[in-house]
Amino acid sequence: MQSRIPSTARTGRPRSAATDAAILEATRVALVELGWSKLTMGDVATRAGVAKTTLYRRWAGKNELVVDAVAELFDELELPDRGSLSADIEGVVLQFAALLNRPEAKTALMAVIAESTHDEPLRERIRTSIVERQKRLVLQGRARAQARGELPLEQDPETASRTADLIFDVAAGAVVHRTLVSAEPVDEDWVHRFTALLLTGLQG
Repeated sequence: MQSRIPSTARTGRPRSAATDAAILEATRVALVELGWSKLTMGDVATRAGVAKTTLYRRWAGKNELVVDAVAELFDELELPDRGSLSADIEGVVLQFAALLNRPEAKTALMAVIAESTHDEPLRERIRTSIVERQKRLVLQGRARAQARGELPLEQDPETASRTADLIFDVAAGAVVHRTLVSAEPVDEDWVHRFTALLLTGLQG
């Protein structure tokens, strides 16, 4: 898992990874139990066993804290080499769906998305801390497929970047919609059919 360094970090004593982990875990637990509206920095501090000032040395407020708590979950996603582009896609989509079905991930993600509809700085933080970070999976998968000869190389960096954005939007959007909006299962059959449809576009 990649370490998270909130943008509000200040110079001074070295950060404690154990303290950060305890705070982010406490945040996710509090979200599940209390919901967004009732969650407070004080409650998170109590659950994590730290002073409230410790939180504010790391995060400016609840919005930043909750986004980082969600981002840490998404950093768990990996793209193991399963031998083919289709198998790689199916593997990461199943991982993603399983993550979204975890109560702490589902509650936290829905909360920050809802709050961001009227909070542009929060929306930007979601983009930079979650969306942009997870595009690494698309870049890694596409590079691996190109090395295998499954996808053509793209010579224009701008075109390659736009393609990566589109792949991410399609894959992530489909899984989030089916899991959190439609509340339908993302099982192996659905993932297989979705992957076949996605590959039609990629290889067309």
